[in-house]
Amino acid sequence: MQRRNFNQAGISALGLLIMTTYQHAHALSLGDLTNQEASNGLKTALEKGALAAVALLGKTDGFLGNDKVRIPLPGYLEDASKLLKTLGQSKRLDELLVSINRAAEAAVPMGKTLLVNAVRNMNVTDAKNILQGGETSVTNFFADKTRSPLSAQFLPVVTKATEKVGLATKYNKVAEKASGFGLVKKEDANIQQYVTAKSLDGLYLIIGEEEKKIRQDPIGTGSAILRRVFGSMK
Repeated sequence: MQRRNFNQAGISALGLLIMTTYQHAHALSLGDLTNQEASNGLKTALEKGALAAVALLGKTDGFLGNDKVRIPLPGYLEDASKLLKTLGQSKRLDELLVSINRAAEAAVPMGKTLLVNAVRNMNVTDAKNILQGGETSVTNFFADKTRSPLSAQFLPVVTKATEKVGLATKYNKVAEKASGFGLVKKEDANIQQYVTAKSLDGLYLIIGEEEKKIRQDPIGTGSAILRRVFGSMK
């Protein structure tokens, strides 16, 4: 197949970026793509990855049943869990562990709109960072664009879920004092904020993994634009 000739005026910034990034290994096949196809392919991959991650995590055992993202007990509770269990706190610790993961599972679906909008509003700089940023580039993109607003959305849901377990309130009181002496990390001193942050960490991690799967098997996605763009990069 003949490589399409691009004149200088007709090359968009994003098209030039993608061609440059892959010129050594994929120049011929990418040359057959239009700039709009390349842009749409990247956005489609990211959006599909985000929606797949939300579907995977935003259900019962989405966090609790997944070793990669299961949220452990915070701070010294995790370290002291064996001792606390010998003191008859086993059931309450188990309840707390389940509740913080259930809170994450309940909160994640709320992020769907913000995640999709972040992809659709992606600019040339964002695309460059994703294409050249290595294995964590997708995770970094979503974290940069959505962590703050998603934290605000997730926190009330997490708070409502964890307040049902009395041990959570007691933990906050003790951890707040302990953090003042450097015994507990500041970010772990409030269980609701801790769970919110861990929920987002897990969400971004799975988004990155889902996006990698799409790049590796664009044909399996059933999307024509993904087959054309990422299939040409193989």
